[in-house]
Amino acid sequence: MFETLRQSLKTGVVTTSYPLTPPEVSLRARGKPEIDWVNWRDARPAAAVCPTGAIECGDESAPNAARTTTLDLGKCVFCGLCAEADMAIRMTNQCELASVTREGLRLTAPANSSAAIANRQSPIADRQSAIRNPQSAINQSLLTSAATGRTGSVEAVGRQLQDRIQSVLGRSLHIREVDAGSCNGCEVEIHGLNSPVYDIERFGIHFVASPRHADMLLVTGPVTRNMELALRKTYDATPNPRLVVAVGACGCSGGIFGRNYATCGAVNTVIPVDVYIPGCPPIPHALLHGILLAIGRLKQVTVIKS
Repeated sequence: MFETLRQSLKTGVVTTSYPLTPPEVSLRARGKPEIDWVNWRDARPAAAVCPTGAIECGDESAPNAARTTTLDLGKCVFCGLCAEADMAIRMTNQCELASVTREGLRLTAPANSSAAIANRQSPIADRQSAIRNPQSAINQSLLTSAATGRTGSVEAVGRQLQDRIQSVLGRSLHIREVDAGSCNGCEVEIHGLNSPVYDIERFGIHFVASPRHADMLLVTGPVTRNMELALRKTYDATPNPRLVVAVGACGCSGGIFGRNYATCGAVNTVIPVDVYIPGCPPIPHALLHGILLAIGRLKQVTVIKS
């Protein structure tokens, strides 16, 4: 025992300081694909090799259509085949990609290359402010739409409800993880959140065994037909207010499985989803970012501006 204590004192604190500091991600880790819009001449070769259809070309009859492209991070499995097919694409290790809307994961590149360069800037929200003031860390898109008068009554009510949920869950959170058909890759990363390196319990976040005790459902995998009813029952058994987070490319869009005779596809085809965390699988930093985003402790990272 004394040897263990001596070794612990010698090792010191190994827990990451994220989210107060940027995530320390290995340079070999694969995250969001980055596109050099100036040198990208044709999206079709990259789109042709994409196994999930994450790269969608625009109308070829329109001017510069080959360069008007949509990258769907919800479908992207970060395989890197697009980077091999086109030198204008490179894989980054950017992992803070969670979004409160499914459309927030769809990045549409304008045909104007100078505008595209400006759009690919990715400023990180003020971490210190977001941690100190959880209520101020509500999704920026909602705040912007309210300021410009585009928020209708339904959106206003939805925002008020979200604020209320965050005020209730912002200091403590209990999560029930649901494997709805995963390959267990996401589960391995989720288990890492309980390790001393990430120590998710320092935020007052705990995993529980029953949905009756949960505030949030963390759902992985494309929902299989055999798990559809079980997922619905789990959702119904979770008391209000409740949050649902779809994990991984499979949870966000169905991933490489999509929708077929054996799977329903994305989680939102079965139950409502509050936050989407893309990746295949998303690393612990990405998971932590998405969970904190769901309870309002972090602002959504702006990957690309419309």
